[in-house]
Amino acid sequence: MSPSEILEHGRQATRAWVLHPDITSDRTRRDPGPALQEAVALAAALPGLEVVGSEVVPLPKARAGFLFGTGKIAELGTRLNEAEVELVLIDGPVTPVQQRNLEKEWKVKILDRTGLILEIFADRARTREGVMQVELAALSYQRTRLVRAWTHLERQRGGLGFVGGPGETQIEADRRAIDEAVIRLKRQLSKVVRTRDLHRAARRKVPFPVVALVGYTNAGKSTLFNRLTGAEVLAKDMLFATLDPTMRAVTLPTGLKVILSDTVGFISDLPTQLVAAFRATLEEVLEADLILHVRDIAHTDTEAQAEDVRAILTDLGVAEDTPQIEVWNKTDLLDPDRRDALVAAATRHEGVRAISAWTGEGIGALLEAVTATLDEARTRRELHLGFGDGKRRAWLFAEGVVEAERQDDDGHALTVNWTARQEQRFRALPED
Repeated sequence: MSPSEILEHGRQATRAWVLHPDITSDRTRRDPGPALQEAVALAAALPGLEVVGSEVVPLPKARAGFLFGTGKIAELGTRLNEAEVELVLIDGPVTPVQQRNLEKEWKVKILDRTGLILEIFADRARTREGVMQVELAALSYQRTRLVRAWTHLERQRGGLGFVGGPGETQIEADRRAIDEAVIRLKRQLSKVVRTRDLHRAARRKVPFPVVALVGYTNAGKSTLFNRLTGAEVLAKDMLFATLDPTMRAVTLPTGLKVILSDTVGFISDLPTQLVAAFRATLEEVLEADLILHVRDIAHTDTEAQAEDVRAILTDLGVAEDTPQIEVWNKTDLLDPDRRDALVAAATRHEGVRAISAWTGEGIGALLEAVTATLDEARTRRELHLGFGDGKRRAWLFAEGVVEAERQDDDGHALTVNWTARQEQRFRALPED
């Protein structure tokens, strides 16, 4: 039975237990307390689950075959049996062999961190592209775990060429079927990506900068997006409330128009399959003129979360010179003294603003910072456009960069004062 089938089995919620293995020999390990809280929140984000227990399991090191030691397996097994647990979520990587052995010992379904995040993404994806991306990531994950379903790989299945010839093992046939499905999905996704490229090319011709909201999952990006745009994007106190990016036009107080993009939340140890599969979705960040890194400043693990976001942005290939503003969100959850100290600290740093997207506190200062960042240094240039180049001339006037214009025998001589981004957009416009 697959994880999805277990979650949908019957009308009652599936009883789940969350384990966070704290491997003490791992110098890069996270603080086990906040890590367990996040794992429980991940489980709560998946419909049909009832978390009946959770605990940190200290380990000197992971055992190759079972992850945990013999005594701990027996102790946990008793606890799981008494609680009538059906699904154990292990907050970390679990090898196919470890998964198979633990399922056999505990008589429950095992799901590791990657598997759980995949299930959440599968439940939340709404667009055609999002659904295909999740399917691609899930196939990649399943391919590595085929051994789990086959304890005796000698099982043979004969048949026709497209099913599996004589002597082909079942696992080989399944792997081949997955590979064929991956090829089909990649072909379909390539068409979607080409469509997105066309949309991005069209946006480049529009004189609107792109501002991308990024941040750790549940940092409050969608709440901020809704406040700035008046949209009704799903904004809940839940991990991965937003999966598919949403874009809206926003007019800043100065009259400057921008395109605001809300993106999927990042998370530590994001499955590599998902980073690759969602690259097309996250490419909106690569196209951004400004990145707003939204942080849950009230979270006990806010610094570690910020480092995870920065690492993923680097992995995505975000240019180092792309302007960024750190948005310290959820100040309303802090006690007054700490809130005042943080707001004072934020005002001393040009690239930081403290806000509450929920109450609206600090939004005005944030918009001023966004405007100042986008209204960067300008350069004065002389341009000459022919009489037939009306669209590009109209673009310049719509952008408000024309300081002077005179007409000669060959066309229009213009003096423009523009930013580097405006010049880049103008150069990308097709000539009439």
